[in-house]
Amino acid sequence: MRALLALALSSLSACGGGSGASSFGSMTQPEITTVPAGSETSAADTSTSTPLQDSSTSTSSEASSTSTGTSDGLVWDMGMPDFGPPQPAGCAGKIDFLFVVSSEGTMKSSQDELVASLPGFMDAIQAQLPDFDYHILSANTAPGWSIKDCSICTEGCDPDGAPPYCSAAVTACDKKVGAGVIFPVGLHASNRLCDIDSGLRYITTGQKNLDKVFACTAQVGVSGAGLSAEAMVAALQPEINDPKKDYACNSGFLRDDALLIVTIIADSYDVDSLGTVDEWIEALRAAKNYDDDAFALLVLTTDVDVGYQQLCYPNEFDGTKNRLRLLAEGVEHSFIGSICLPDYGPFFAEHVGALVDLCDELVVPG
Repeated sequence: MRALLALALSSLSACGGGSGASSFGSMTQPEITTVPAGSETSAADTSTSTPLQDSSTSTSSEASSTSTGTSDGLVWDMGMPDFGPPQPAGCAGKIDFLFVVSSEGTMKSSQDELVASLPGFMDAIQAQLPDFDYHILSANTAPGWSIKDCSICTEGCDPDGAPPYCSAAVTACDKKVGAGVIFPVGLHASNRLCDIDSGLRYITTGQKNLDKVFACTAQVGVSGAGLSAEAMVAALQPEINDPKKDYACNSGFLRDDALLIVTIIADSYDVDSLGTVDEWIEALRAAKNYDDDAFALLVLTTDVDVGYQQLCYPNEFDGTKNRLRLLAEGVEHSFIGSICLPDYGPFFAEHVGALVDLCDELVVPG
């Protein structure tokens, strides 16, 4: 597996964050198989015993213990076999990607870097997961939806319409924090209806022109807000994901048998998101049935709180930790990097192996 990863990552670093990024919507599946990581189990011997009444006599009688061992290693409890803890079934290539991209005024270059680096990231994962099955959702980080100048409208929007919506078909989900973004608007945004094949508010396996469609949903512009953690929490709520509810904006996005990977891209301290860091972590854990091995968190944010000579503000240091850094520190499988990196490709590439291992070892809720 590591050899395959090295090969995949070498191609990733070659495409980097520039125009040479390869399309990850038209890859052929590599002829490899992923064997879920095995784990040994043991069961405590809970059988009870009583002194023999006559040690000189050997008899064949029914066992009076509540559980007994067997020659095949199973432990029986009240007449039923106890097979020990659930064994990893693996995610079978299923990964739900939740991207939370700040739309604050300073985020243009960071959105450009994200769009440039994601094709290589997805290619590297697919190289190790032969049955790669993805959901990709870009969560809205700002309430409301409006285009102040209709001249910036592109495909799917009427430039001759009337502000603030320029005759676009807008629903309540377009204005809801945490809902999947399918029509980003504002300065430096896509300003068009993204061509998502599924008809849902997120991208699914088999999407045509995947890299271009992801770019459309991730280019949320710089006219919104930076409610990153709040948007993450909102996107993970059961009500917004309930496939049985017509009004659920992200209907069916979260799957119980899929690994969840949350990626937050925000250059601020996120002082405006509702809730506490502990509540944000609780929302993540609850979304995956409190299995800390069923999700991972990647964060790219300011590094001004780590000391002097960092990338963002080398001559400055803020001793107050960013709440997004505290969020990452509170999650078991988390990776944090500087949003001021010139290329996000190496950051994503560095953690592909750990994410694939989590997928292989996922225990699906029974």
